Amino acid sequence: MEPIWLAAGGAALAVGLALAFVVNRRASDSSASKRAHEAAQEREPPVELGETYEFGITEFTDHHSGDRVAVGKVEGFVLFTEDVPSSVSAGDVIRAKVLSFNRDHTSADARFVERA
Repeated sequence: MEPIWLAAGGAALAVGLALAFVVNRRASDSSASKRAHEAAQEREPPVELGETYEFGITEFTDHHSGDRVAVGKVEGFVLFTEDVPSSVSAGDVIRAKVLSFNRDHTSADARFVERA
């Protein structure tokens, strides 16, 4: 067999193995995300309606309301917080009052109270 064919075969094998690794990793990440979501649906939320909690803002996003809302977590539970002043940025710690849960109780909507 000619050396060029051996080199081409080796390169094709390396590309195939790399592709298999990437596909397997994505499937694994997807499975982990699905398991985390299912676990969140089974546990009781660590927050209560009407209570105020302190947490750090991880990011801002446009929620279903169309308004800019702060995203943060309390014990891994996601809170979407509205009415956050524009002077507040990601990384800041705030206090917010829980208003409602989503349908599956895996996240909640809250209203900004004050900076912590």
